[in-house]
Amino acid sequence: MTRPALLALSASLLTLVSCSASTDAAQTTDANALSAPAVPAEPATPAGTAPKLSLTPIVEELEQPWAIAVMPSGDMLITEREGRLNLISTEGTRTVISGTPEALIEGQGGYLGLVLDPDFSVNRYIYMSYSKGKKKSNATAIFKAKLSDDGTRLEGGKDIWTADLRGTSFHFGGRMQFLADGTLLLTLGDAFVLMQEAQSYNNTHGTIVRITSDGAIPEDNPFVGIDGASEAVFTYGHRNVQGLYVDPETNRIWAHEHGPKGGDELNILEPGLNYGWPAITYGIGYRNEVISEFTEKEGMEQPEAKWVPSIAPSGMIKYTGSIYPEWTGDLLIGAMEGPAGLKLVRIDLDADGSILGEHHYLEDAGRPIRDIAEGEDGALYIVTKELDGGLYRIDMK
Repeated sequence: MTRPALLALSASLLTLVSCSASTDAAQTTDANALSAPAVPAEPATPAGTAPKLSLTPIVEELEQPWAIAVMPSGDMLITEREGRLNLISTEGTRTVISGTPEALIEGQGGYLGLVLDPDFSVNRYIYMSYSKGKKKSNATAIFKAKLSDDGTRLEGGKDIWTADLRGTSFHFGGRMQFLADGTLLLTLGDAFVLMQEAQSYNNTHGTIVRITSDGAIPEDNPFVGIDGASEAVFTYGHRNVQGLYVDPETNRIWAHEHGPKGGDELNILEPGLNYGWPAITYGIGYRNEVISEFTEKEGMEQPEAKWVPSIAPSGMIKYTGSIYPEWTGDLLIGAMEGPAGLKLVRIDLDADGSILGEHHYLEDAGRPIRDIAEGEDGALYIVTKELDGGLYRIDMK
């Protein structure tokens, strides 16, 4: 498919859609410079001007919590990578939910992403991504089930889609978001050792896929009908996407992914496009080896912003509430690792969605943020990825 054809398809699709247990050991990060290709990055918020924030514990002793889904009632569902799904009530009471699938708990594998059905208030369906299989033969899968009325168990659960098999326990991806047409996006990592496969749309390694809520392939996916293509693929050329957000007002799809040493990226997704990994990258290998001599090539997308060196970003939302008024309309991203990680990053957006700059918060707290969510009360909540992690509310003094 030619690039003009892909761009045309991108426009038509976006009209239709109104739309790791830990970071792998090699992904230790050590700095926090964000840069955007078109707009110079604003430095971190100057000392003395940032609002004073504190973390109020809601539930602690969660083992490597991974994802948060906020229910209309204000209660929250939280996955633990170690293989548990929890219901956290608005009072802070924790219930471990039964009826969940058996996962491969190995490396970065386990229970991963979580999303509610767009009609959850009616049908109570939830979707959970997780790693399944064995250490040397495994894949990311999506499990769909109905949450019981009392919130204690999953009913009628089954896998609706499974990615291509791989032989490692790294880079599973796992973030999910619904588009306004009811289709579901899932991010998939490159399995670390299969990075070259990310440059092919003939497999699902290093891709983002788009399926229906029952696991079927939408007929308007960009590679449907192409000989040899994996028809679930929506975009490719990714390393390990750990943040995904679909803006319901603009239809814009934001995604961020881990680079190696340097080169974490923030991208805007369009169907059928190639985001470059590992043919182009702003990072280097963990032994300081050159992965690619190129940072750009024709036919490959440039990031909207990048972090060099890395911060290991994870989780992402656009804040829509009013409790933190200066943050309304901005992207909020957790940073998990390194001296420059362990913080909350705010990406300041203008009315058109262009990046104006970057601000850092909660650096003194020293907590690795795995996911972030906006509660029904308008407050912000995070989970931290430690073995003894927890759910915390961000309070502004």
